[in-house]
Amino acid sequence: MKYFFFFLLCMVSLPALSQAVVSVKWLQYEPAAGSDTVYYAPEKKITWADFKGTPEPGSDATAITSSGFGYMAGIKYKDGKVNISITVYCYFSRHGSWVIKGKETAYALNHEQHHFDVSYIVANLFVQKLKTAKFTWDNYNELLDKFYNDSRQQLKDMQNEYDGQTKNGRLPAVQEKWNAKIDKQLAQL
Repeated sequence: MKYFFFFLLCMVSLPALSQAVVSVKWLQYEPAAGSDTVYYAPEKKITWADFKGTPEPGSDATAITSSGFGYMAGIKYKDGKVNISITVYCYFSRHGSWVIKGKETAYALNHEQHHFDVSYIVANLFVQKLKTAKFTWDNYNELLDKFYNDSRQQLKDMQNEYDGQTKNGRLPAVQEKWNAKIDKQLAQL
């Protein structure tokens, strides 16, 4: 009887001790026409037609880009293995993004595109963290939440630094440096 309980305890504990097999992939999805969401694709740039929101009264910004990233995750224990599947996506919200009529310049659109690009860069850094993590059955939720929250803060910090240094794109020389920095980071992905 003593051996039976030891065996049962071992079987129940195995998932917790097992290193997980992690599969991380990008969401490949084309939303329906008229959808509020644009998913990031390196070859596809946003256009002014994507900016459907209403400008905020009193804002000193010419345009605002609402973008970010998220994930969907699932975990299974099968045949003695812990399998974690994580799908990451980077998005642009049409109704959360806006531009003041008459201010739709190519220069301003480039600045806004780079906000979306920054979201994609940080989403890729999030993916790298996921791929190198030591997930187990017991720590998967905690680690996933930590990595996501840390990455969201990193995104917020980088977006604020970008707008702060460029003065929302109003300093062309500084904007050009950021263009080069962001383009270089994109090329490395």
